[in-house]
Amino acid sequence: MSPAHDIGVLLCFDDELDPARRAAEAAGLGLAVVERHRFPDGEWRLRLPPELPPRVVVWRSLHQPNEKLIELLLLADTARQLGARHLCLVAPYLAYMRQDIAFHPGEAISQRIVGRFLAGLFDALITVDPHLHRVATLQEAVPLADAIVLSGAPLLGDWIASQRQDVLLLGPDEESLQWVASAAQAHGWHHGVCRKLRHGDRHVEIELPAWLLSEVPGRAVVLMDDVASSGQTLIEATRLLLAAGARSVDVAVTHALFAGDALQRLQAAGVGQVWSTDCIAHPSNAVSVVGAVAKALGALYQGLDHAPVDGEQRVISET
Repeated sequence: MSPAHDIGVLLCFDDELDPARRAAEAAGLGLAVVERHRFPDGEWRLRLPPELPPRVVVWRSLHQPNEKLIELLLLADTARQLGARHLCLVAPYLAYMRQDIAFHPGEAISQRIVGRFLAGLFDALITVDPHLHRVATLQEAVPLADAIVLSGAPLLGDWIASQRQDVLLLGPDEESLQWVASAAQAHGWHHGVCRKLRHGDRHVEIELPAWLLSEVPGRAVVLMDDVASSGQTLIEATRLLLAAGARSVDVAVTHALFAGDALQRLQAAGVGQVWSTDCIAHPSNAVSVVGAVAKALGALYQGLDHAPVDGEQRVISET
């Protein structure tokens, strides 16, 4: 590959080479792997191609984010020195979006801090199902004109439809309604959400709405959410659904974090299949967001000469 690719180049790290290569091919971009060396004291040395074209895309999913944010700081500044004029970050999973207010005095509001940090490095951002609840748009968290939101829900919905019939699609809590509703409506499924009371990272209480008690018996229930980390909410919902007579309970999530033994505990609770997108590499990956990302990159580059209206958030769904 020539670094001065006519259209642009996609930079990635070796641990995400497979999805990055597929995205570069689909978007018609060149591809280059950023070399990393870790010094004995833990610091990074990065090496980029010696020349870069004006348009550069960086693929970095931000699970386990702390070191990756330093990588992006070093990479973005260096890329601009080497010729990049427009830098787009593709972060299929966008970290630090949960803490959007100070729940207790003195807490850092990480969404605003990390959002401003990324906006200072990049000209555009593409992400998938960011964990936003008290802000209406991604631009409020990451103040960029081109802050593009893709959704994994339609992709997961199509996959579920190929695997199950007579589906009852549920969210484990009220926060998941946006993803559940969009997937259910596309396939004409009944849908709803459970109620959640959280007492800590691993201590939650789940309640099934009264109307669900007559819908669950004998049904194939699929729990859908944007992210599974500890899995505790999904575990509690699964136990209640099986006790209420569900024929089966499966799980579909955009972001398969599954910290520690979360996946094993889900299976022990009675979950049948676990399906996820490839935003985060995991054995449960069933559908790919690469096509949606390539489509978004194409639309972004076509529209670079036409600035979006102030306050606009681009939302693209792969259907």
